[in-house]
Amino acid sequence: MSLDLVVLCVVVATALAFDFTNGFHDTGNAMATSIASGALKPKTAVALSASLNLVGAFLSTAVAATIAKGLVDAHLVTLELVFAGLVGGIVWNLATWLLGIPSSSSHALIGGIVGAMLAAVGLHGVIWKGLVSTVIVPAVLAPLIAGFVAAVGTWLVFRLIRGLPEERTHASFRYGQIGSAALVSLAHGTNDAQKTMGVIFLALISYGSASTSDTMPPLWVVVACAVAIALGTYSGGWRVIRTLGKGLVDISPPQGVAAECSSAATILLSSSFGYSLSTTHVATGSILGSGLGKTGAEVRWGVARTMAAAWLITLPAAGLVGALTYVIVHAIGGLAGTLVGFGLMLVAAAFIWRKAQRPPIDHTNVNNAWEGTLTAGTEDVAPQWGTPLDVLTDSPRHERSGS
Repeated sequence: MSLDLVVLCVVVATALAFDFTNGFHDTGNAMATSIASGALKPKTAVALSASLNLVGAFLSTAVAATIAKGLVDAHLVTLELVFAGLVGGIVWNLATWLLGIPSSSSHALIGGIVGAMLAAVGLHGVIWKGLVSTVIVPAVLAPLIAGFVAAVGTWLVFRLIRGLPEERTHASFRYGQIGSAALVSLAHGTNDAQKTMGVIFLALISYGSASTSDTMPPLWVVVACAVAIALGTYSGGWRVIRTLGKGLVDISPPQGVAAECSSAATILLSSSFGYSLSTTHVATGSILGSGLGKTGAEVRWGVARTMAAAWLITLPAAGLVGALTYVIVHAIGGLAGTLVGFGLMLVAAAFIWRKAQRPPIDHTNVNNAWEGTLTAGTEDVAPQWGTPLDVLTDSPRHERSGS
């Protein structure tokens, strides 16, 4: 086995590791509102989301082609460069997961790749027109569009159910949320799994086992990425789910349905055009819109501002990590450099995981009332059962005052 082939194997393994982090980082995009409103139990929600992410990954490869050919010059890509970009995406995903910030896994990956390319060859290696038109412009427009649609939808829903018994309507909408959340998960698979496929496609082009004239990645790449993102989704990503479900708006089932339908429509439309859309931006915009569309709802703008700040620095921050990783890997060179970079990534991941255990957030406390910060109020872990859908739903043991 040649050294280049070993490097390729390390790059593919790193890409699948990124796909796994993408899955658990972005589970909240599909399931946070259903968990927060009590439509689904946390473990049931992530199992459903994982299954539909797996299916969705096979429905389209348009986004994969955009990542592989539309953002950087594929002829200048090396295995070292792809590896460095992936490290940038993984480290940023883990850092924002630790803080419970639903930042964009898509932008973390793209930022890492672009940063590594800039470090490798300079400005001419980036296809700036493609970066602006398929990444930056959708990043600005998507949350605004999704938020507007969700706000209008929420307003219409509450107008239609005005005067009806709240207990009965909320129980009905909880059932509706199961369908709308499933649709978001399916849409997420059609968009986000494709990004890792595109990066592995880039690595295969660099290695010489694929060509820029190929229209889609090999089947084994599609299968591997679908499985990796599904496994990541099933692992939960509870810290981000808590922020999206409890930190922005106190979500009722009618709001949840409106937000999820808005997210699904926006993501599916973007996937059909091959736009590398951030599902995080879409989901967040929809949740905020659902708060604005309900009269008297409280929107926690401080949390929203923190998230927006993270969105602004995701591309450059992940790009910086990608660039630094490339410099280190390239300076050492070959397989040794790649292994050193891989080792440094594992050290960073272990440090972040250890920090996340103090205190841990999981399916037992993710739905506890929000008390101003991510971890406040998560010490109570016993859920209470007995909602109208007690087979499917759960709620925190008690709601604290001021939530």
